Amino acid sequence: MLESHYEYINYRLKRAWDTFNDAKLLAENQSWNSAVNRLYYACFYAVLALFSKCNINSSTHSGVKTQFTLHFIKSGKLDKSFGILYTDLFDFRHKGDYGDFFDFEENNVVILIPKVKGFLEQIGQLIKQ
Repeated sequence: MLESHYEYINYRLKRAWDTFNDAKLLAENQSWNSAVNRLYYACFYAVLALFSKCNINSSTHSGVKTQFTLHFIKSGKLDKSFGILYTDLFDFRHKGDYGDFFDFEENNVVILIPKVKGFLEQIGQLIKQ
């Protein structure tokens, strides 16, 4: 890979962790819908870094979800629980961002934070391989 390719991957991973930290701050301030949005995007940015390393392309959020499932969950490179988490976050983000009169509650969001941390760590490990 070219040096700029490594830089792009590292940029995406850093953005994933920065976004994860933003989600934690939003959760601390009880901004549950925004925290879920940021948790989803933290995972999304990490998956984009992984895709870049593996030369996988996708131009839509749905496409990223489909390609992630195909290349990393169904292949067994990542545990199925990470596929479920990513799909749940994809759906939650959509519901929280676009659903009228819908608000997440604390108990639904705080359990996601350690799961997303584990997701980011696993993606980071795959990238290092």
